[in-house]
Amino acid sequence: MVNLSVDLCGLHLDNPVIPASGCFGYGREFAEYYDINCLGSFSFKGTTLSPRFGNPTPRIAETPQGMLNAVGLQNPGVEHVIAHELPEMKNYFHKPVIANVSGFSIDEYVKTCEMLDEQEQVGLIEVNISCPNVHGGGMAFGTSADSAAAVTRAVKAAVKKPVFIKLSPNVTDIASIAKACEDAGADGLSLINTLLGLRLDLRTRKPILANIMGGLSGPAVLPVALRMVYQVYKAVRIPIMGMGGVSCARDVIEMMLCGATAVQIGAANLTDPLACKKIIEQLPAEMEKLGIASLKEIIGGAHS
Repeated sequence: MVNLSVDLCGLHLDNPVIPASGCFGYGREFAEYYDINCLGSFSFKGTTLSPRFGNPTPRIAETPQGMLNAVGLQNPGVEHVIAHELPEMKNYFHKPVIANVSGFSIDEYVKTCEMLDEQEQVGLIEVNISCPNVHGGGMAFGTSADSAAAVTRAVKAAVKKPVFIKLSPNVTDIASIAKACEDAGADGLSLINTLLGLRLDLRTRKPILANIMGGLSGPAVLPVALRMVYQVYKAVRIPIMGMGGVSCARDVIEMMLCGATAVQIGAANLTDPLACKKIIEQLPAEMEKLGIASLKEIIGGAHS
């Protein structure tokens, strides 16, 4: 009998499979297809201090082996999430969830994280630092080690629950930014977020996305995600949630061998609502084929 369970900063997960923020909403729609309590956990829709309508449409563009999105953090704001989404979630998901937080200033990050930290259902906080710093010229917090550390330090001082910093891949040295977050007190790291990309409509000769550029996700980014998880695992001693292009059980195992303790599934949920359920069901057979008795034992195994 194989063991799928993992531990993430004191949070026990029955398995390492976690739907990624932005691709699973609050889980309600997916709960109509299957009992989502089979999941290790899930990271709910990225939440900001104030409601956001998001970017103008079109927001989605297809690519070979993936997609571009420029949704723009559309969400109802943290007060609505606490008053409505989390209470409703209790009806269909009975495990701790991951609160994904975005912000456009350090104060926004801190206030939103403080509010979600008080919620019983929230097991850990995932801080998305791919947002533009409106007080710093618009450059994303995650592209600078100093800015990433500043957000980490401020959030950690304000909350009690574990804090995972979600890193941007649109940098030259992700390991140095990861180390800066660890030194600033991060309990863990999530990586990677989407890669910046663009597609054109050849009839109009203009970008398809109204936002011009968007985030590339899907199977095409898996090798980049594996490389970055591998590099970060070597640089830090805190746990990693790996993500980026994962679409099957073998991808999960490969991500864990590179150094991930848990694995988030993003775009695959948009093409197949049952993707995470299928991956969880496939994992035991893949583990047996590969002679793996426990997933805990293979974390970072590619480095030994």
